[in-house]
Amino acid sequence: MSCVSPWRNPKDGLTDEHLRQTIREAAGVDAHLLQPGLGWIPWWDSKIYSPRDHYETFLGEFGIKKPNAVGRYLLGGGDLVRTLEAECQAQGVLPFVSFRLNDGHHTRGLKKALETGIPDQGMSRHYWENLDKYRIGNDLSEWDEAVFDWAIPEVRDHKAALIEELCATHGFAGLELDFLRHWVRFSAERTPPEQRREITTAFVRGIREFLDKHPYQGRRRWLGVRVPACLDIHEDQGIYLKALTEEAGVDFVNLSYSYFTWQDDAVARVRRIVPPETAVYVEMTHTTLTGKALSGSGTQPFLRTTDQQFYTTAHLAYEQGATGVSLFNFAYYREHSTPEIGPFHEPPFHVLPHLKDRDFLARQAQWYFLSEGRNDPVLGTKKPLPVLIKRNELQEFRLRCAPTAHQIQDGLLRFRSSENIADRELEIRLNGTPLKPAPFVAKPLDHPYEVWLGEPEEFACFHAPRALVKAGENEIEFLLKKGIRVKLIYLDLTLPV
Repeated sequence: MSCVSPWRNPKDGLTDEHLRQTIREAAGVDAHLLQPGLGWIPWWDSKIYSPRDHYETFLGEFGIKKPNAVGRYLLGGGDLVRTLEAECQAQGVLPFVSFRLNDGHHTRGLKKALETGIPDQGMSRHYWENLDKYRIGNDLSEWDEAVFDWAIPEVRDHKAALIEELCATHGFAGLELDFLRHWVRFSAERTPPEQRREITTAFVRGIREFLDKHPYQGRRRWLGVRVPACLDIHEDQGIYLKALTEEAGVDFVNLSYSYFTWQDDAVARVRRIVPPETAVYVEMTHTTLTGKALSGSGTQPFLRTTDQQFYTTAHLAYEQGATGVSLFNFAYYREHSTPEIGPFHEPPFHVLPHLKDRDFLARQAQWYFLSEGRNDPVLGTKKPLPVLIKRNELQEFRLRCAPTAHQIQDGLLRFRSSENIADRELEIRLNGTPLKPAPFVAKPLDHPYEVWLGEPEEFACFHAPRALVKAGENEIEFLLKKGIRVKLIYLDLTLPV
């Protein structure tokens, strides 16, 4: 709905055919996950809170007479979950629903809503009328304080009721509980970690028990959790994977890096926690690095995830024991937000069938990277980047790789800064061996994207002999010999075939 697509005229609003097209064009996937809204206003004919209750009765009290595209669709009898089920069956794909547990996107309009006394169309009656009672904090300009506190039984009971109604009235194969949009659910001051854990585990267990009463085509429904790949923040949010998988009936864990494609050892760490039969997936997105927003949310320049980065990230995940991979924000290669963050492209749908072919992945050129990402707790507090390195101050990086016999050529190691570093003198070692400088290359492996590739003076490049790159952690030593400082935001290593 936020992207320009070949099959969608924005003037059409929202139609069932739009969802059908998104399922058809993603050929090669095994399951399609629909998030029906933000988890506050049902995108189905709910008896708990129907579209008419929201768009006509509740919003009508404030004089809002023109519903948005979603409202017009729902008031016309639309039901995207039923459309999902029908089209997935036609395409031989499993239909899943992913439900956002504490999404905060609607709070962007909260300041204006409070000033005018008129709620945004994305705010449900439950949210608007209980804002003073249930919110996490007092600073309502911040989404993580304006969303609701899960320590309050009425908050989680309302969410459970919506989820259970959807599961009882619709026939999808599996349910994913999305702890990422957004990941703050408790007040750190008021609710101790053990209580958060008990609340979260009990909530998921209750959903599992309900699902078992409503099978899919005569068989047990899958239950999964989309959780931060960074385990450091799990305790803060009451996420205890061992209990969720062993006691609460979770079948799969989807490891998310929020907005980014990322490469680390998250799968290996989770594999040591969950039972062997638990499926573990790594989430990948349209970008590996973003810059400063031009105007507001979603207007930041971004480095597109390349085919080789998709393949390498999937290969690295499989080497650690991943069951598969998942994709999020994949449509954002298309035009959206503001034209200044283009040029845009069609999403690389051709990569999808290959992402489960491990032999294919092992034969491809490899593109490893470390990224600044952004200042996002879900990425962890111990990110290797960004980093400010002073003269004669040795900085070490560890880059996890999984080369195979198919990458036989020497590679290229690049360091990217947010400023001009052309006059810096550097000494770089890879696994203890000094590397020789190399000319700048904007695309060490070919791809079609021309945007935000960085300027030559922002890079320092070095030859990386293939023989030096090993499976597992590779140690990169960075020493600034001349110049005051270097700020690094990105590091990548490419290995051609």
